[in-house]
Amino acid sequence: MAESAIISRHLRPLWALPGSELGVVGWPATKRERVFGSWHYWWQAHLIDCATDAANRIPTPVRRKRIAALARSHRLRNITGWTNRYYDDMAWLAIALERAERTQGTDVRSALVALEKKLFAGWEPQTGGGVPWRIGSDYFNAPANGPVGIALLRLGRIQRAQETADWLDETLRDPETGLIFDGIHLPSGAIERPVFTYCQGVVLGLETELAVQTGESRHTDRVRRLLAAVEEHMTTDGVVHGGGGGDGGLFNGILARYLAVVAVMLPGEDRQQVADRRAAAAIVHASATAAWANRLEVEGEPLFGYDWSKPATLPGGSAGAGSFTAGGSVTSSQVPERDLSVQLSGWLLMEAAYLVSAAGL
Repeated sequence: MAESAIISRHLRPLWALPGSELGVVGWPATKRERVFGSWHYWWQAHLIDCATDAANRIPTPVRRKRIAALARSHRLRNITGWTNRYYDDMAWLAIALERAERTQGTDVRSALVALEKKLFAGWEPQTGGGVPWRIGSDYFNAPANGPVGIALLRLGRIQRAQETADWLDETLRDPETGLIFDGIHLPSGAIERPVFTYCQGVVLGLETELAVQTGESRHTDRVRRLLAAVEEHMTTDGVVHGGGGGDGGLFNGILARYLAVVAVMLPGEDRQQVADRRAAAAIVHASATAAWANRLEVEGEPLFGYDWSKPATLPGGSAGAGSFTAGGSVTSSQVPERDLSVQLSGWLLMEAAYLVSAAGL
């Protein structure tokens, strides 16, 4: 039902081109949104990832065709190629396309070659490692380095992925709470101290997959420590708390996706590792239960709230759409539920809940 809601409300042909499909970023949409004057590269990457989730859950020709159409339309709308100036954007697209190729056979090899080249070359040893948020920036953050590490790991760059995980742990982990800070300015060393759910999610995912690939205990130890910090500081009664619209609409869904990765992939049969997998699954289940209970039903399909613990609000119209800030991020709509990001987050959460349930967790 979450999938169906996105398809009916948000998916439209790009510029009326046959065989194209892209996500309109608001519902109800403004004229600018309907013609993809605003389209938000990294939101579309998560749309591709969700479409791949659906195809993996129940493979059908229609779902496989949709993935290919979304990928092709992403390339067309980006105009200049597959890449852009933002390492976080490119990493999210690489993650989505690699999964689409590996699990559904989507023909995106040329895209992955271009993206891998950019992501691997972005590492800056002269400033102590890490990739900047965007080309030429002095800001090195978890929302870029986490997904870059995951993408490169899945593309076979295990050593660089491990270097990235070590850099994140050494540079951005709060020694008091155990959570991951947003980022650091280099070479000045000034840390931006906000903690966001998706920062925790990408580090959990990276460390879990490194534990699988390398068998090294430091990765399972870091998962255990960070998972405990997330439970303590970012959940209430097991439900991931907070949330927002705009770019922030995707933050909690990303955490849910990678909690599901912990639940189904974290290696080891010791009591602690079993407990960690169950704890990650429990947060996903509790959050999905709350989000579903607090949804609105609009023409028989769910509309998820930006905060899963509170009843969703119906957008009154297309007024109050979000906009770009000077820094390049997208602000929330006046009613966050109109944002594609918020609804994608709900879909992400439902797919994560399916994944852990299917694994018997």
